[in-house]
Amino acid sequence: MSTMGDRAVEWIEILKAVLFGIVEGITEWLPVSSTGHMLLLNQFVTLDVSRDFWDMFLVVIQLGAILAVCVLFFEKLNPFSRKKDDAARRATWSLWAKVVVACVPAAAVGIPLDDWMEEHLGSPYVIACALIVYGVAFILIERSRERRVARLEARPTERPRHLAAQVNVGGTTTERADELARVTSIEDLDWPTAIGIGIFQILSIVPGTSRSGSTIIGGLLLGCSRSVAAEFTFFLAIPVMFGASALRLVKFFLKGNTFALAEWQILGVGCAVAFVVSLLSIRFLMGFVRKHDFKPFGWYRIVLGIVVLVYFLLA
Repeated sequence: MSTMGDRAVEWIEILKAVLFGIVEGITEWLPVSSTGHMLLLNQFVTLDVSRDFWDMFLVVIQLGAILAVCVLFFEKLNPFSRKKDDAARRATWSLWAKVVVACVPAAAVGIPLDDWMEEHLGSPYVIACALIVYGVAFILIERSRERRVARLEARPTERPRHLAAQVNVGGTTTERADELARVTSIEDLDWPTAIGIGIFQILSIVPGTSRSGSTIIGGLLLGCSRSVAAEFTFFLAIPVMFGASALRLVKFFLKGNTFALAEWQILGVGCAVAFVVSLLSIRFLMGFVRKHDFKPFGWYRIVLGIVVLVYFLLA
């Protein structure tokens, strides 16, 4: 029979799981590195669990986040929908094929290096440097897009053939930059671009890089609008997260581990909270990118990276 003290400890661990679920749900979809934030949070809030369970929890909690994508985009991703005609169903199957093939490069590199990366690149210094480097990348990419908008508006004769005769001059710079993109809808995403984005996903195996950040950067550089880059990033996460979670669970059980009741509760609460918060985060990001660019996330990454470096250098 558990004592009052035991029950208090259990509730504390559940509250910690809630906190980890909130952080996962927010940072998994925003291009700021969920793994980096989870590892940094673990420096200050530590679950009272074994090392094997923590390593598994850090990945499997993403299942809650990915279920949010399945719910929000169910109609778009469902090839069996009765609302779709034959052409729409073929387009959905084609989208799924692009998603699966685009995941191959990261899987081919990430699976063999999984244990090595976890052992050697999980330090706060690596995370901080990755936060800063890719924060700078976001700012430079967005500034480059702004300059392109200004140049093409000043010299309309240089506008690429795929663009309409007029750009939305009344819109924001962000809206005009997206109108100048080569790929402005997920249906227009071609195979070379999809595979190219998948290659960029390889960068995310370094903690602090951000899976969503690396693929969004890839999408922008390869000519996608912000909304297309973000949406394809969400879809890429489905096989990646299910595969990564399955791999971690297999490793966990192959080591002879089993789940205690408290561990089931911690994992279940973490996934449930990540799911709910992810619903809000995805809706926020899709609304945000229609009117704004990614520079705020770049500046956030830089500031956070500097704070982390200073903290651990002085600790």
